[in-house]
Amino acid sequence: MNQASQSTQPESVNRRDFLKGGSMATLMALLGGVELRAPAQVRNAAGEIIAGPKVKCGVIGLGGRGRDLINALNVAADAELAAVCDHYPAFLRRASNSAPKAEAVEDYRRVLDNKEIKAVFIATPTHQHKDLVLAALQAGKHVYCEAPLASTIDDAKAIAKAARAASKQVFQSGLQMRSDPQRHFVLQFIRSGATGRSVLARSQWHKKQSWRMASPNPDREKELNWRLEKGLSLGLIGEVGIHQVDAASWSLNDLPAAVTGFGGVLHWTDGRSVPDTVQAMFEYPGGGNYVFDGTLANSFDAEYDVLCGTDAAVMFRGAKAWLFKEVDSPLLGWEVYARKDLFYKETGIALVANASKISGNVEGQVEEPPYANTALAHAVEAFLTNCNEVGSAVEDFLSTFANADAAAIKEHLSSLTLQHAAGWREGLDATIVAIKANEAIMGGKKITFLKEWFDLA
Repeated sequence: MNQASQSTQPESVNRRDFLKGGSMATLMALLGGVELRAPAQVRNAAGEIIAGPKVKCGVIGLGGRGRDLINALNVAADAELAAVCDHYPAFLRRASNSAPKAEAVEDYRRVLDNKEIKAVFIATPTHQHKDLVLAALQAGKHVYCEAPLASTIDDAKAIAKAARAASKQVFQSGLQMRSDPQRHFVLQFIRSGATGRSVLARSQWHKKQSWRMASPNPDREKELNWRLEKGLSLGLIGEVGIHQVDAASWSLNDLPAAVTGFGGVLHWTDGRSVPDTVQAMFEYPGGGNYVFDGTLANSFDAEYDVLCGTDAAVMFRGAKAWLFKEVDSPLLGWEVYARKDLFYKETGIALVANASKISGNVEGQVEEPPYANTALAHAVEAFLTNCNEVGSAVEDFLSTFANADAAAIKEHLSSLTLQHAAGWREGLDATIVAIKANEAIMGGKKITFLKEWFDLA
């Protein structure tokens, strides 16, 4: 984000509490290993999440992702959902059931014209993002735009340029893993060298579903199924895999140098032009490859990410992660304090470093509601918190220096320490990688990334 410094380095961990938490760990249901968990949300003595002032929000685009955002906002302590918007009446009615206090509107301009609404979440089809984001930023709103930013590099760069120029506003790309404390926590092990030298990585996303949506109106049905049209959709690698591919690049601390893709319609032979099964192999400058494997034809083993090093492997699955050590890897110190479990003839070291459990008060914990403490929830909370921080800082600065120019405001905001989040830079990089990976898949070819693709003049 351009407004202030957002360190991508993970938070520090208290070593005594870190070791102490290991005694409470439980073994993963299917795999043995070191279970690594991030600190829980900060709560007061009554068990309530500590939050800032409520931010009035609007959600534009009420398909599946828009409804997920509504559910996340419903449990966010610092959110007030003021408006939901979609030009498709069926989506609007369905979303209104989950947001009964929000105004339901078909025209997004009514959301942008509402001066009380400070932030908007844009969850429309990818190819519609550009015009909406530019209009929202022009209207002075803080903007959360789902990933990918756009379906073309030109549109993605237009969004990034507008976000960079909006120095008094927060722009966040929907790469939710960038806000997940779980990822930041585990990143410490990777960056510290605990896994050794990275040699390979892989991700998969398996879910048997057609992606096709039905409607009694043929024109509306075509519009609903934009993800199946190659001129509009970035396919599995872009519309879904972008999150896992971005997380891999983040963990490997680099952008890929090249990508080779494969794909085809292997199951859903219904006239679609977007593959239902894809593989993409990314080559990184430091050596080693990363492979993404996605399909709509089979659900086996769902989704996960694995990063393999010479000393250990890290596996992410859902809201958890595990460290699997090689027998010849050096002793890090904390293993001797952690519980050992035998599983499939392998010794797994169970460890929990969850701040809500370190104290040992397991029975007194507050049960999380659905959509709370997920990667999406953390991304939404980061956005809302940053909206409050930036908004307050701008207001305070202008009340003191009424004639401050944009450069002075930008310099003032650069001193803020904001919550971890993907800004326009991360969003642009991930979108360009996804666009070119999809191009490689569609053409069954190798593409070498050019540095100028990522430059923003």
